[in-house]
Amino acid sequence: MTDSTASQSRFGRFFLTPPDSVELDNKYTEAALARHKHEGLELAVRARWIAMALTGMLLIFLNPHWDVMWYHFILLLICANGWLIRRAGRVGQSRTELLLIFLDLLIMTLGMIVPNPFSDDLRPLAMQYRFDNFQYFFIILAAGTLAYSWRTVVAIGTWTAMMWTAGWIIAWWLATPIPGISERVADALQGYPDVAELLDPNSFMVPQRVQQVIVFVMVAVTLGVSMRRLNQLLMTNAGLERERANLSRYFSPNVVEELSQNDEPLKQVRKENIAVLFIDIVGFTKFAAGRDPYDVIEVLRGFHARMETEVFRHHGTLDKYLGDGLMATFGTPVPTLFDATNALACARSMVDVMERWNLERRRAGEPEIQVGIGVHFGSVVLGDIGANRLEFAVIGDAVNVAAKLEAKTRDLEARVVISEAVREQALKEPPTSQNLTEGFVLRPNQTVRGVEAAMNIWMM
Repeated sequence: MTDSTASQSRFGRFFLTPPDSVELDNKYTEAALARHKHEGLELAVRARWIAMALTGMLLIFLNPHWDVMWYHFILLLICANGWLIRRAGRVGQSRTELLLIFLDLLIMTLGMIVPNPFSDDLRPLAMQYRFDNFQYFFIILAAGTLAYSWRTVVAIGTWTAMMWTAGWIIAWWLATPIPGISERVADALQGYPDVAELLDPNSFMVPQRVQQVIVFVMVAVTLGVSMRRLNQLLMTNAGLERERANLSRYFSPNVVEELSQNDEPLKQVRKENIAVLFIDIVGFTKFAAGRDPYDVIEVLRGFHARMETEVFRHHGTLDKYLGDGLMATFGTPVPTLFDATNALACARSMVDVMERWNLERRRAGEPEIQVGIGVHFGSVVLGDIGANRLEFAVIGDAVNVAAKLEAKTRDLEARVVISEAVREQALKEPPTSQNLTEGFVLRPNQTVRGVEAAMNIWMM
């Protein structure tokens, strides 16, 4: 509920604060901010309960008499009001919440100013202000900061200052001083007027009362400014999370990470040695013929989801989907010491995942899906292409060779075909717990379509 009518009533002008005005780019940012604020409000109420419990124990230590139950009753009212705030509060957007906060401060003010009705102590009313009870307002103020609303924090500061000031002025006006004691104190301390003022039980010590509220308001405003800055940081963080979420729909995690950490696009156009992997479904055209298009799409989604997961799990970059297949690179956007190793590990994991999926499909009476995978390691050109809408491109002979090796799996009736180059590079890289070249069979001097010279390739 937006507080758009606060200015229409006198009560609204003085006792309600409008919601924090922020620029919300979309529903994602708004939801993120609302989540943060809701969590902060929950934390504020819990902190209030803990603080009131500790305060109750402290009061027993300071006043070990039965009349302290009056103040425990006040603390219980504040705890109950906190529960109502949690139920009704929407952090700067709910009139009910702000009204309950106002009630909070009113309960505290009356509890500190009004004499304890269960006590037979006949001290002057002015003595109520000698126990530094005002400091307990800082607990409410501190708890209010956990809700991330700067307007609420400032409201607590200003309302407290007004209530406390009105309270001691009314008390001063209605108080009945002990007759003659002020004069006796002044006579006993002639020449020391400040000490006499301090020891006079009838004195409300007005300068100290003014000092209390001024310091409290200064602290509240300072915390309010801090909360406003924090609110802006929350909005910025929510926007960044939204941007990262949008990027992750199109790019692999390592590309998103690189984009988020660099002010410029993915560096300049450059040459790098990387591993390239191609995979697609063998005989997909025949598989799709005569099937319901929706069923075909569901199969492709399941296939892409499983293969994409393996690419990301092995620190690869999903370059693009290719209908019934995909292209992945290892060593982009930044090369590592394990690019060939990661590519081979990914290829082997893809085979294992497909075997498990085919087992599920056989049990469900669905036909198995066979794949072909080609992996090569070599030189490519990396960089952004395009003008306004940039695309990170991987171009070079290594890409073409990897694609041809994947097509070669049909001729060799193999699931994975890798080049000699990627195998040698994997052997040069730091060793892992698994021998990733194990199980591959050498096929020397193979003719690969589109490659001039014969190649030594390895198949599995």
